[in-house]
Amino acid sequence: MKTNLNYRQAELKDIPELSVLRLSVRENQLSSPDKVTLAMYHDYLTTLGQGWLCEEDGQILGFSVADVRDGSIWALFVRPDSEGRGIGRTLLEMACDWLFAQGHPKVSLSTGIGTRADRFYEAHGWQRELQPGDREVSYTVLPNLRKAIRS
Repeated sequence: MKTNLNYRQAELKDIPELSVLRLSVRENQLSSPDKVTLAMYHDYLTTLGQGWLCEEDGQILGFSVADVRDGSIWALFVRPDSEGRGIGRTLLEMACDWLFAQGHPKVSLSTGIGTRADRFYEAHGWQRELQPGDREVSYTVLPNLRKAIRS
């Protein structure tokens, strides 16, 4: 089956669908849907960072958002029925490349402990840090190790 995945920068018009996608994930679910507002998406796509998405046949399958203030990944999510297609890996690569191009010495993110994302970052060479009592695990990657996310 031939797929026609299209990657592009996220736009303000995409925010409602990004929010729906964010709320549909199986892991790293929000304890309260009100924690991430539409205004937050707006801010991250305009002044606080930049976002990218993957779409197929007009439907958004995944997105990433980078925070330019601290060099972190604010969001990286893929629709549950589109997992395993390399979409998350490509979106992560796009966000990391952009943050490194902005001059950040490293990229950081956090995710739920014991999730598939936790295992993915650790397996791809990201530096894992977990403090006693933490509810999430933190990761960082340096520019010379960013090829690790491509392998």
